[in-house]
Amino acid sequence: MLNWLRSPASETQVTHGQRLWLYIFAGITMLLLVTPTLIVIPMSFSDSQYLEFPPEKWSTRWYGHYFGSEEWMRATRTSFTAAILTMLVATPIGVLAAYGLHASKLPYIRAAFVLLITPMMVPVVLVAIGAFYAYVKLQILYTMTGLVLAHTMLAIPLVLIVTGSALKSYDMNQELAARSLGAPRWKAFLTITLPQIRFAVVTSALLSFLTSFDEVVVAMFISGGDNPTLTRNMFNALRDQIDPTIASISTIMIVVTTLMMALAQIFGRGKSDD
Repeated sequence: MLNWLRSPASETQVTHGQRLWLYIFAGITMLLLVTPTLIVIPMSFSDSQYLEFPPEKWSTRWYGHYFGSEEWMRATRTSFTAAILTMLVATPIGVLAAYGLHASKLPYIRAAFVLLITPMMVPVVLVAIGAFYAYVKLQILYTMTGLVLAHTMLAIPLVLIVTGSALKSYDMNQELAARSLGAPRWKAFLTITLPQIRFAVVTSALLSFLTSFDEVVVAMFISGGDNPTLTRNMFNALRDQIDPTIASISTIMIVVTTLMMALAQIFGRGKSDD
């Protein structure tokens, strides 16, 4: 144990012992984040009519109630559809915006970056209120189009930041060499630059999906009617009644999120390590 504490933790020769406080802090933080998850999962297998921990009787009745409810299934389809469409729209827009900002030599380019990440800095409730009044005038309230547009606006800053960080460590001279040999700029980007920042792009797509799938504040204002989201229905169910179905849905969402993160690591890293 003492040898491990004295061994270097990085190329800067900082030892594990000097970083011990950081490890302890990270462990406490992870414990606080994971504990609610460890409580929700057993609660989802309770046979009780109420949220109960630990369960006195084990059952999958609330999973059956969720999969057998047309209302919950409709909300699930809406959430998955909106999340997939948000990912497909926000990812290419954010990647191209990050590339443009990185490659551009125009003045005030920093101001453009700040403008693009504004939705991340503004309180989400203000974004929701603004989207609500705009959608009423545009007559796209409670539509899939409006939901995807709003979620795309929230996801683009994440794509921009993640992809922009990857581009900062990328040598643009490689792309310039391809262009000097006659490749059009779009082809040089697709064949030279994009494969080398693939992990960042895959991560950005994952974050775009999760931003839409987990978002609730904006959804409370602009989703509804035939297009309620899963998180909106969960919030309403939790507000109106303590429905144990929420615990089963939360567990499914945890599984979906974990699987997507694992797939992003597998497919993203697999190409980046070649």
